[in-house]
Amino acid sequence: MINRQQVEKIAHLARLEITPAEEEAFAPQLNSILQYFDQLSELDTENVPPMTRAIELSNITRSDRTETYGDRESLLKSAPEQEGDFFRVPQIMNNDQE
Repeated sequence: MINRQQVEKIAHLARLEITPAEEEAFAPQLNSILQYFDQLSELDTENVPPMTRAIELSNITRSDRTETYGDRESLLKSAPEQEGDFFRVPQIMNNDQE
């Protein structure tokens, strides 16, 4: 059984600020969740293959292929800054070697 002090410790570890009334309310809720896990642990899962989600999902993506953009000049002109045939962007990495 989870008591109020354990709820307080869990909240502290999760960096949550909760009131004493919330601690009292969360204790039975957390106990209910743990009881549910106890029920799940009673199930025979020996022949159940491990999975990452309850339903199968497939990632539907288009195939990667290069395409020539027809109006390259107007695309480059729309950039805030350009350098030759490239977009000029602010530097985000430091060149200093430490």
